[in-house]
Amino acid sequence: MTDITVAEPEAPTEVGEARDFDAFVTRRGGKLWRAAWLLTGDAHRAEDLVQTALTRTYTRYAALGDDEAYEAYVRTTLYRTYVSWWRRRWNGEVPTQQLPDTGGSTQPDTLRVDLTRALAELPKMQRAVVVLRYFDDRPVAEVAEMLGISEGSVKTHSSRGCAALRGSLHLTEEAS
Repeated sequence: MTDITVAEPEAPTEVGEARDFDAFVTRRGGKLWRAAWLLTGDAHRAEDLVQTALTRTYTRYAALGDDEAYEAYVRTTLYRTYVSWWRRRWNGEVPTQQLPDTGGSTQPDTLRVDLTRALAELPKMQRAVVVLRYFDDRPVAEVAEMLGISEGSVKTHSSRGCAALRGSLHLTEEAS
């Protein structure tokens, strides 16, 4: 009988780089999750979206060098993954209108709840553009590049999305 030696698989990164990546996720994960939650309207989908984006970009962490560049890369991947999921209609679930527990006040912030509901009613691409433009404060050219659409399409989706938000019953009831 021959002795078979199985080689250990090589680790994708050095231990120090893995610790740096963990530290990055600790520092920036909350911001990434909030962006994903604004897109999906669901805490669990947001977690899935962030995890998918981080998994897809993990091997580029060391190559990109600094947190700012890597976060931009992860955000681009996050938004493109969201659009890809939307185009494929990978799931038939309907998000609930419940906000995640933030551990803050027991009184819900009604404007935030209404805005979340209004965002959930927007078509997926309009929602992505509005979140990128106004919640992440990204310029038109960057949004166009991130979503793989023209700058004119970004402006159109932005205009229509904002008009829909202004006309939303949820928000007009709050104002009156």
